[in-house]
Amino acid sequence: MQVGLMGGTFDPIHYGHLLAAESAREACSLDEVWFIPSAHPPLKPNSPKAGAKERLEMVYRAIDFQPHFRALDIELERETTSYTFDTIAELKELYPGREFFFIIGADRVNDLPKWHRIEELAKQVSFIALDRPGTPILADQLPEYLQGRIRRCEMPQVDFSSTDIRQRVRERRSIRFMTPDKVFQFIQRNDLYGS
Repeated sequence: MQVGLMGGTFDPIHYGHLLAAESAREACSLDEVWFIPSAHPPLKPNSPKAGAKERLEMVYRAIDFQPHFRALDIELERETTSYTFDTIAELKELYPGREFFFIIGADRVNDLPKWHRIEELAKQVSFIALDRPGTPILADQLPEYLQGRIRRCEMPQVDFSSTDIRQRVRERRSIRFMTPDKVFQFIQRNDLYGS
């Protein structure tokens, strides 16, 4: 079984995340995509605005219609920084026989050499890089151990982010059609992001 992994804070999850997951699943013939909200991502200096349980619940609500998507709380249970290397090691132990692909945006590909224990990680997992306009993937400039571990795929472009959504909520502007209705309702009901 081939499984794509999408990590991130998902603060909140939005249609861009879902579109990325579906694009990678289809382009790379993945059986499933697993969403893994992170507790303390190492390359993001700011902490998530919503709590871990709230972000996980929003992911569940966003993907409940898609049989090929799952959510895992594996990183949220950690008290320490969420390193992809540790997550992959744990997943390989829990789910033997699965081949894992880590789904990232083009903007993250060039940062891969900065990832924790990246050389060892690249032996355990391949990366699916989603093209984004204006963000060239400089694969030929990456270390040799990464060059054969990256598969590129295209996705339809959307130009919004979780940061933008939080800002719109604070300003009492609509986020409808940026995130699934069940996520939108959860944000309102729980007064997240100053709604």
